[in-house]
Amino acid sequence: MHLPTFHFNAVRRIEIMKNIAAIIPAFNPQSSLITYVHQLLTTTISQIIIVNDGSDDKYANIFEELKSINCCRVLEHDKNIGKGGALKTAFSYIWSQKSQFQGVITVGAHNQHTVQDVKLVLTMTKVFSEGIVLGVRNFHSSDSTLLSYWGNRATSLFFELLYHKKLMDTQTGLRYISIKELPWLLRVKGARYDYDTNMLVAALKRKCPIFEVEIGQLRIKKNTIIQYDEIINAGTIITKMLMNYLKPRDNNQ
Repeated sequence: MHLPTFHFNAVRRIEIMKNIAAIIPAFNPQSSLITYVHQLLTTTISQIIIVNDGSDDKYANIFEELKSINCCRVLEHDKNIGKGGALKTAFSYIWSQKSQFQGVITVGAHNQHTVQDVKLVLTMTKVFSEGIVLGVRNFHSSDSTLLSYWGNRATSLFFELLYHKKLMDTQTGLRYISIKELPWLLRVKGARYDYDTNMLVAALKRKCPIFEVEIGQLRIKKNTIIQYDEIINAGTIITKMLMNYLKPRDNNQ
C-alpha cells in the first residue's frame, strides 16, 4: 500500500512543477484583454497575473471583470511606474509561491502576441526549460514599417557590439523565464522600457542561457496606442544601452 501512495505524491509534485504563470503588465488596456485572458487559459498556462500599472479610472470596469476570472489575479499600482516596475511586482508575487511554478511567460496587453505565438514559446520550454526564451518577432511583415525594421536591426547590432552576443530582438515582450532566475531579476535596474534590455545584459553577465524562438509577424494595428514600449525610438534604446554600458558594474546584477 505504501508504494502507490509514494507514486501518487511523486506524480503530483511533477504536475505542480510544470505550472507556468503568464504575466501581463497593463496600462489603460482595451476590453479585448478580457477575451485574450480567456484564450490564454485554454493553453497550458495555469495562472495569469495582471499588473494594473496605475491605469485611468475609466478602465476600472475592465480590471473588475478580469478579477472575476478563475485563475486570474490582478495586482495594482496606485500610479504608473512603467513596464519594468510592473514586471518586478509580478515577479515578486510569483516568487512568494515559487514551489508551485516552473517559470513565467511575459505577454503584452495590447494584442501584440497571438495565442499561437504564446503556444509556440510554451512548447519550446519543453526543450529550453532553463534561463530565458525570447519570442523573436518578424519585422518583414506588412504591418512593420521600414523605420521599425531598421530600428530593431540597429538596436540588435549595437547590443552585439557592446556585449558580444547576437540577439535578433532585444525588445520583445514575449519571454519565458525560468523560476530560478526571478531573484536576481528583481534586482535588475530599470522601471520602464529599459528593463527589457537590462534584463538581457544582466543575464549575460550571470551566464544565464538565452534562447530565441521565431514567432509570428510583428503586429501593430493602425491607430492603436502601444502603452508599453516594444516599438520605440531606437535612438533612445541605444542611448540607454550605452549609458548602462559605461556605468561601473553592479555586482547585484
